[in-house]
Amino acid sequence: MKILVINAGSSSLKYQLMDMDSETAIASGNCERIGLDGHFKHKTVDGRKVEMNIPLPDHETAFELVLKTLTDGSAAVLKSTKDIAAVGHRVVNGGENFPSSVLVTDSVIEEFEKVINFAPLHNPKALEIVKACRKKLGKDMQNSMVFDTSFHQTMPPHAYMFGIPFEYYEKYRLRRYGAHGTSHRYVSHRCAKLMQKNLSDLKIVTCHLGNGSSISAVNYGRCIDTSMGFTPLGGLMMGTRSGDLDPSVVTELMQKENLSPMEMEEILNEKSGFLGVSGVSSDARDLQEAAAKGSKRAQIVLNMIRYQIKKYIGSYIAALGGLDALVFTGGIGENSHPLRTAVCANMDYLGIRIDDGKNIATVFGNEGDIATPESKARVYVIPTNEELLIARDTQELLEQQG
Repeated sequence: MKILVINAGSSSLKYQLMDMDSETAIASGNCERIGLDGHFKHKTVDGRKVEMNIPLPDHETAFELVLKTLTDGSAAVLKSTKDIAAVGHRVVNGGENFPSSVLVTDSVIEEFEKVINFAPLHNPKALEIVKACRKKLGKDMQNSMVFDTSFHQTMPPHAYMFGIPFEYYEKYRLRRYGAHGTSHRYVSHRCAKLMQKNLSDLKIVTCHLGNGSSISAVNYGRCIDTSMGFTPLGGLMMGTRSGDLDPSVVTELMQKENLSPMEMEEILNEKSGFLGVSGVSSDARDLQEAAAKGSKRAQIVLNMIRYQIKKYIGSYIAALGGLDALVFTGGIGENSHPLRTAVCANMDYLGIRIDDGKNIATVFGNEGDIATPESKARVYVIPTNEELLIARDTQELLEQQG
């Protein structure tokens, strides 16, 4: 069985064509900088590659390019799209409407549209791809939607409720939902396997750090808290997202700048974070380079995000009542050894001590324990594999349907 997994980000479309007999990727790639200048990368398991700059005005155009590359040209791996058994879609937020993964129907789409604003940068893009897939491949092609929020549904009310009048939760379901759940689920399971222990015996803090970032507290396999909130805007400062701030900042800015709710939302989601504070870029790599050249604002951003991560880790260790393992994943978490060094510095009292040599060596897709032998908690760098979990969920849904 071959399952195409689609992971639509705010300006990207990652994909993997999975062979579920071996649970390996036959081909994978990424459409980057969608809506900007466009860049496409594709590779096959036998080493064939395609890479090019190409206009990608929207996610539907990117999806068409993916299908064409999979079935035609020097790096094709399928005779036709009919060789695809199903398409699995990563979706950021399903609210309380979708506590688990589902196969797509017209009624599922209708229900999803009710919560599309819960992740304004991501949910509309995911729906765009689902609709494009049904249009290009036909309604007979099974599609699944796998929600990041599902993993966080085990949070207790004291963790997911906000301190606002309860009637607004009852009317609008305003609460903490979290995101990156598929990644947190994968790396926590992988961490337990690497430790040769049962996940049900471990207290783990998982840090998914990239252009979008979140941290989760995983207690014996169940998420008990996570940093993102009602939407992926909450929690840590991110590439273009503000993260947590005093709500009065929002009302003050709206009054002073005469901003509409939509304009304010655009500022917080697309013009804040790394980009807004630094004035340089939303990319952490650009910030490191700028800071090295003397940019004080870029250095402030680097200091801010490292400090925020450290605070969340400390608070989640308190919530868990201890720590067995700390996990770094995501583009920044996996590849920025300076960030890991700064975050883990002076945390011996919490049982965290990393080996500098192992930390520097564990980048660019490498997996490993970077803690010193005497560290009470293990510290892992684990490349995430959301696509594999999405494919597994999709296969299970197909099998349940019979």
